[in-house]
Amino acid sequence: MSARSADLAKDDEEIFHRQHTTKEQALTTSALLGEFMGTMVLILLGNGCVANVVLKHSKAQGSGWIVITTGWAFAVMSAVFVAIACGSRDAHINPAVTLGFAVATGNFAKVVPYSAAQMLGAFVGSVLVWIHFGPHWKATEDPELKRVCFCGVPAIRNFTANLISEIICTFVLVFVVGAIFSKAVLTTGLAGGLAPCLVGCLVWGIGLSLGGTTGYTMNPARDFPTRIAHAVLPIAGKGGSDWGYAPIPILGPLVGGTLAGLLLRTLHV
Repeated sequence: MSARSADLAKDDEEIFHRQHTTKEQALTTSALLGEFMGTMVLILLGNGCVANVVLKHSKAQGSGWIVITTGWAFAVMSAVFVAIACGSRDAHINPAVTLGFAVATGNFAKVVPYSAAQMLGAFVGSVLVWIHFGPHWKATEDPELKRVCFCGVPAIRNFTANLISEIICTFVLVFVVGAIFSKAVLTTGLAGGLAPCLVGCLVWGIGLSLGGTTGYTMNPARDFPTRIAHAVLPIAGKGGSDWGYAPIPILGPLVGGTLAGLLLRTLHV
């Protein structure tokens, strides 16, 4: 090979490497955008539903648990569609789900970047909820009703029982999501675009069956950044942010997601 041919081959290799690297970076950025946007929509619609039901003078005030569980189901479905459309084929929108599937596959590369995008999206979603319900915060006297629009509040405060509830709920979430996307199910002809609807139905079922104890947080992004938002936003008469309870909606989902991932890996689901 001549020196010129060698130089041309080297140039082609460098061009290919740059294009490949750029493509990988674009895919990574797109996936993070998807996780951010999906989680933002999740919190906007999910916590928005809670605010709609509990804040004073809302037209939905007092409409109850069925409305909240249904609203969260549609919030999850919408969030998964948005995450996929904005570039995340995984559409985890939940650090516990990301960790669970990392344990199941043995690939932990996405845990930190996805979780960061999800946390940031959740914070922005909380700010939007606060903006949307502007005058209703002042009209609502009970500080706990305001806090529940941002983060978890247990029905009966008991550290061990609350932690176990969050572990069980999140285990069911991650394990059944793994089943929905398993090879055995997909090879039987699951229609494209149906999976997000099924995940929404799953969350609806968890809320109806298991959610009355802790509010089935199941998602550290549903509690930690949203609790920070509650702490820093100038919400009229908000009271404290109850940081003493904060470890439970973080540890419970992470443990539950990990256990589900281990079972998925063991069963080769």
